[in-house]
Amino acid sequence: MTRDERELCQLEGRNPIAEALAAGRSINRVYTLQSARNVRSDTTLARLIADCKERGAVITYVNRATLDAMATSGAHQGIIADIAPYEYADLADMLAQYELSATDPFLILLDHIQDAHNLGSILRIADGAGVNAVVIPQRRSVMLNAAVAKASAGAVEHVPLCRVINLSKTVLDLKEQGFWIYGTTAEGGIAYDQVDFSGKIALVIGSEGQGISKKLLDHCDFLLTIPLYGKVNSLNAAVASGIIAFEAARQRRHIPR
Repeated sequence: MTRDERELCQLEGRNPIAEALAAGRSINRVYTLQSARNVRSDTTLARLIADCKERGAVITYVNRATLDAMATSGAHQGIIADIAPYEYADLADMLAQYELSATDPFLILLDHIQDAHNLGSILRIADGAGVNAVVIPQRRSVMLNAAVAKASAGAVEHVPLCRVINLSKTVLDLKEQGFWIYGTTAEGGIAYDQVDFSGKIALVIGSEGQGISKKLLDHCDFLLTIPLYGKVNSLNAAVASGIIAFEAARQRRHIPR
């Protein structure tokens, strides 16, 4: 198994593992500190280990150096779990279900996000804002790994993450299904709080360095700008998506300003 393949089957930290348990994920093996055998002062860790064991996980006690070497996220909090591979959601199936229930979906599409912490943060934002799914391309995008799961604070277990072959084609397909497509731009767009976010909507967020590709920008129905009043003239992908997603959530729940 390559390092990338292992990362897709590894969770690090207490909250991501607890959320995985709550979501019914299968945990195969747990690695934790040898001191956890006898130290009862850390009741949170002891309880989590007991829950994993009750669900059938094999518990392996290792020293801190071993755990540090296994970790990829930089914050294992004394516990790492080998889990069943994450199953990406099927976007077409999801949209068909929403159509049957007469629900207008709210999607976030990520154009080649490369930073694991940005993807994790966006998943966390999506959960808080009631986004129905996050969509990423199969190529040139960060994979779902331990760092993403850690940054998402467990949201990866609750927000469907879909992978598509071609993001541009996906946008065109969504438009045919009645979606309004919103993109982000540094300048020249409409202020994000001056547009209507009702109905079927998809918010496209560009990559950290390049923003949204020109082809995708051409497919957007609206280009949104977040007014800035300081000296720094840009926001990272996660912050921008959070500002816009929560404005959309406010409107879609008919909450007055």
